[in-house]
Amino acid sequence: MEVSKRENVFKNLNFRLVFFGALVSELGAVLYNFAVSFYILEISDNNAFLQGLYLAVCGITLLVVTPLGGVIGDRYNKAKIMFICDYLKGALVIITSVLMMFLREAGAHIVLLFVLGTVGNIVSGIFNPASGALLPDIVEEEKFQQANSYFSVKNSLLGIFGIILAGALYSAMPFNILFFVVGLCYIASGISEMFIKYEHTPPTDEKFGIKVALGDMKEGFVYLRSQKPVFIMVAAILFINFFFSPISSNFVPYFVKTDVASAPSYLFSGFLTPELWTSVFSTLMGLSSLIGSIVLSTRRQPEKIGRRVGFWLCLMAVQFVIDTAGYYIFVNRGVSLNAFLILFSVRCFLLGIILTNVNIPINTYLMRAVEKNKLSKVTSIISVITQGFIPLASVLAGSVLQYLGSTVLLLICALGFVATSVFMMTNREIRKI
Repeated sequence: MEVSKRENVFKNLNFRLVFFGALVSELGAVLYNFAVSFYILEISDNNAFLQGLYLAVCGITLLVVTPLGGVIGDRYNKAKIMFICDYLKGALVIITSVLMMFLREAGAHIVLLFVLGTVGNIVSGIFNPASGALLPDIVEEEKFQQANSYFSVKNSLLGIFGIILAGALYSAMPFNILFFVVGLCYIASGISEMFIKYEHTPPTDEKFGIKVALGDMKEGFVYLRSQKPVFIMVAAILFINFFFSPISSNFVPYFVKTDVASAPSYLFSGFLTPELWTSVFSTLMGLSSLIGSIVLSTRRQPEKIGRRVGFWLCLMAVQFVIDTAGYYIFVNRGVSLNAFLILFSVRCFLLGIILTNVNIPINTYLMRAVEKNKLSKVTSIISVITQGFIPLASVLAGSVLQYLGSTVLLLICALGFVATSVFMMTNREIRKI
């Protein structure tokens, strides 16, 4: 049965506030991530290792704090946590942008970015579990997939217009002014989140402290471990992310700053700067994700997702193999940079469809399967497990790019992704989900 117009989740005021608050906040995050990735390479003479180290420091900080954020999210009002965190992030970014006006040396800017990345991810580690677990408190269960689909639509729009805007602003204004805009986005999001209202029942057990927090973390892990099919899927996603994240975080900025920027000419060089090719890739991915999300928003929630998710991941593995072969032939051997730009653009469009059919079913399933009063701590533990190797992946990928080159990195990622996706497709426990 399709979702009728009268049942549309946008009629829910709380959902609208969360949706538009997240839209503005994540626009700021898109601008921030785009700018930082290129700025570090720009002021460090394309030092891929330094960029990877920055990503690793941010990732490790986020992983360490996220379990505590999950405990806080289950014990306190999630909407209040969200707007307080957004105000803090906005203030941090604005303060950094002001400091950059007075400290103009490249070394000082790198230090400021590392400090901001660390402190900002401490705040994000508290924000993310609360934000991720709020939907079941404000949306009816039968609308989970629709709500998740609309959030995927939001992400797709940001992938289209946010990246285009990021590329244009990065080229048109000083870095510290762009940072100031990012800070304003976070503050505007916090204003929207202040008006979210829902029934929150605080725990009645002992006063919150380190002992209670550790006990809650253990409870969340034990609960997740008892759900064997989910636990195996989460462990598999750990390796999926390990081999997937270096492509977008390390390879794409490095490819653009080295292969594209150093070429005498490239496709559409008359009106596209090298950095704007990143926007092209993200726009194509966002457009296809948008189409896939809209389609899923009209479909009912499936009872089982395991085999379906495994199938889409195998398709993604095929893409990784094609990426590797295409880069080696067209770029590494100097056949045609333009041919690889076209190939990678097509790949990005198809990838958006694949990711939609992986992420939305998994998120919907978890919202249905996990008890509401445990959702924040359980999802925070899932986040830590699934992203646990990403900081290591960032450092290793940066080192591989710096000393062995892009072809080797793509080959390693392709082989690892193929092995993991085949496991996901064939594992009996995952089929039960």
